[in-house]
Amino acid sequence: MNPTPNVIWIERWSDWISTDHGNRRLRYACATLRGADLFKRQRFPDNTEFLTMASRFPAALLVAGSLLALTACSNDQSTTDVALDNDDDRALYSLGQILGRQLDDLQLDGHELERVLAGTRDHVSGADPRVDTDEQRSLINAFVQERQTAANDAASGDQSEQRAYIEAFIEEGGEVTDSGLAYRIIEPGEGDRPDARDTVEVHYEGRLINGEVFDSSRERGETATFPLNRVIPGWTEGLQLIAPGGSIELVIPAELGYGDRGAPPSIPGGATLVFEVELIDVR
Repeated sequence: MNPTPNVIWIERWSDWISTDHGNRRLRYACATLRGADLFKRQRFPDNTEFLTMASRFPAALLVAGSLLALTACSNDQSTTDVALDNDDDRALYSLGQILGRQLDDLQLDGHELERVLAGTRDHVSGADPRVDTDEQRSLINAFVQERQTAANDAASGDQSEQRAYIEAFIEEGGEVTDSGLAYRIIEPGEGDRPDARDTVEVHYEGRLINGEVFDSSRERGETATFPLNRVIPGWTEGLQLIAPGGSIELVIPAELGYGDRGAPPSIPGGATLVFEVELIDVR
């Protein structure tokens, strides 16, 4: 069995980072992270931003980077003791968080993670390997494939539940657009409806299909204001269906929301989102 691209990338990345040149280049790359074109910005409805990896960045390289980022956090010092005193510190910490997500599908427990970290530490530090990696490639491939298959099966079951929720919503009187956005207009409002170039002021509550509320402007006690073309597509489309003073319930499938990656920790990947939105003003 041929090695997976992930295994090859891990080996090559580890070899490179072990050199002085590679170490210097990694430090430079991290220091310039904020200006790099490796990430894309997305926004929560309350206009706060989060970063996700640009889809064109190789997933295999992300896995390799994840191992190294996790290794950096694997010494005796707890993460709460690591100071984040400047922009570079915060950029590096954010890089570790983003890269660490790339291992989520493997669902490693503490015992398994320690073995991954031990192997990475030994290689980067120049210690003699305790096993022959070449002889373990078939086992690595089998392990990764098994975990990814399990993750895909779980996601498939979850997607069935998400689709069933949307179908039930439509059967109970909801409507659906060509894009797949499901909605129910509670109050149409009065006046001109916004278009995607407008800025809107709203009150809203967002929840998962299990009823768990992940965001609420009402709970915060203040409205949210944002450009309508700077939020998730389901919001951009849905808010154009009502006028000021109106309210709408939106059931947003993942492809019109935060996609397969979600917006951790509040919104899991592939989640269908339910929003109740009151449009207060259009500017």
